Amino acid sequence: MDIMNLSGNVLEGLYTTMVRIRRFDEKVAELFNAGLVKGTAHSYVGQEAVAAGACAALRDDDYVVGNHRSHGHCIAKGASVDRMMAELMGRETGYCRGLGGSMHIASLDLNILGCNGIVAAGLPIGTGAGLAAKMRGTDRVTIAFFGDGGANQGVVHEALNLAAVWKLPIIFLCENNQYALSTSFNRTTAGESIAARGAGYGVPGVRVDGNDVLAVYEAVRAAVGRARAGEGPTLIEAVTYRWGGHSMRANLPDYRTKEEERVWMERDPIARLAQRLLDAKTVPSLRLKEIQEAVELELDRAVRFATESPEPTVELMEASVYAPHAEVSEPSPKADRQISFAEALNEALRQEMARDERVFVMGEDVGLIGGIFGVTRGLRELFGDARVRDTPISEATFLGVGVGAAVTGLRPVVEVQIFDFVGLMMDQIVNQAAKLRYMLGGRPTVPLVIRGPQGGGIRLAAQHSQSLEAWFVHIPGLVVVAPSTPFDAKGLLTSAVRDDNPVVFLEHKVLYAQKGAVPEDPYAIPLGKADIKRAGRDVTVVATQVMVHRALAAAADLEQDGISVEVIDPRTLVPLDEAAILGSVRKTGRLVIAHEACKRGGFGAEVAALVGEHAIDGLDAPIVRVAARNVPMPYNDSLERATIPTQQDIVAAIRGMF
Repeated sequence: MDIMNLSGNVLEGLYTTMVRIRRFDEKVAELFNAGLVKGTAHSYVGQEAVAAGACAALRDDDYVVGNHRSHGHCIAKGASVDRMMAELMGRETGYCRGLGGSMHIASLDLNILGCNGIVAAGLPIGTGAGLAAKMRGTDRVTIAFFGDGGANQGVVHEALNLAAVWKLPIIFLCENNQYALSTSFNRTTAGESIAARGAGYGVPGVRVDGNDVLAVYEAVRAAVGRARAGEGPTLIEAVTYRWGGHSMRANLPDYRTKEEERVWMERDPIARLAQRLLDAKTVPSLRLKEIQEAVELELDRAVRFATESPEPTVELMEASVYAPHAEVSEPSPKADRQISFAEALNEALRQEMARDERVFVMGEDVGLIGGIFGVTRGLRELFGDARVRDTPISEATFLGVGVGAAVTGLRPVVEVQIFDFVGLMMDQIVNQAAKLRYMLGGRPTVPLVIRGPQGGGIRLAAQHSQSLEAWFVHIPGLVVVAPSTPFDAKGLLTSAVRDDNPVVFLEHKVLYAQKGAVPEDPYAIPLGKADIKRAGRDVTVVATQVMVHRALAAAADLEQDGISVEVIDPRTLVPLDEAAILGSVRKTGRLVIAHEACKRGGFGAEVAALVGEHAIDGLDAPIVRVAARNVPMPYNDSLERATIPTQQDIVAAIRGMF
């Protein structure tokens, strides 16, 4: 790019940004060695031209998504070095209030959607921001930064494909600094370049000198123009070099030659721009020196600000995990109309989509055919393809797209076609959705529903029949819902869609056809409120999903023998209505827990521990768990019946207590 085509203010701004990035990370290294910056940090020194050039091509309302080496991205997007420094020192005045640290630093006020300790995990999230911009009809653009090591993650290819299919306004910017942690790019990456991969997805692939800030600026500016015009994504590979090791903490053997390091350092991006400015007589040398001195004063102030700032409290930490749940009043379940569990879910989605234009549904086969269990049937015809989206078979990425869309103001409902497939989504659920609010200091909301069928009973064998609720109950930041009736299904899904937290909404396949009384008008059931499905005095049964119905049948049998059984359906596993369970156990003195998941490490163990810790003195018998055998779900029908707990198993467990 001809330097004469840019104003002195733009050129001075690029130089200032690069100097600020470099001196910030050099100062961080000093503070790390002095013990003031803890844990680790990843230096951006040597790569300054990429962040400075790329972010200079953006507007303030555009988004960026960083990676674990993102101090430069944040500073280039406008982050103040005082709050940056405070975050790295773990102080409450930091951008993430000391809860995120170097790898997760971000600011939604600056449209920095999060940096990431998981390699390449930000690309699906950035793609979701691009989707939100397109659905809202804006021309906002997202840049998702990733490295040459991250380029080989599957989500990179999935995100490129999905963004290309949907023509989303996003730029995938690979900073090829030649090494992943210690392994050379040349030893790990097939093909002539990362940029060349763009051709496989029908998008432009541009390779640029990442140590030339003007070349980066020109390439990104062209890609931004293309994205704003609705022409879709661009893949840019900026070839650069990090001067230091992988991180400040890594005490690794040398893996690069001194000659290689010398050659790249001679291509110092800051020195190159300074020389071009002097040669073109655009910015005088005295002004460059003034900029350097001003940055030094700025960093000195930042260090003082950070060291004098308070540390976050335990109260702040605990309050940052969940957004508050809405307070709602549950209506009476009585209604003349009988509809199925699947129809109740469909009605909740239809009513919420009509009520709130931010709600949309996304997943495999949810649009044209309405989902393989029919839960989204008819929604596409009512709300159109834009709000009922059939996705590629790219579970990790379309779930991450949901995270990005949620953080940028929409309310996605993501269907997992069969809940066993959630294993492919676990990073985006556990490390992204569940932790994003917390890592950003408890400020953002992530209003995302992840719903779909789990459980056995219809002969789908080991990879299509698991009950996995215990996985999600273990993760702070997730709400976990498991309804057992059509009435509960509609009211709880309504609450889930309206909630400002990521909700894992579990639907049992066997229940889809079950019918029950459901009011036609919209209603919500409060999260965290159990339902006593049957009152009793002699024994408490805490049951979930299908087991609720088997427990009720068991209670009816035992009533003939004079045994009075109280059946409690938690309905939401997180938050759990502990008071309802403990109150019932204190009344009856006995507890049976029934769920379909394997016994070992299942949700029943958590309920048993709760009662053991808080109500053991009132127990008249040991706690008993009724659960599936500790085997994968078999295909053979008689073996499947032998694996899943039955009504008779619950009866036997209760009788054994007397």
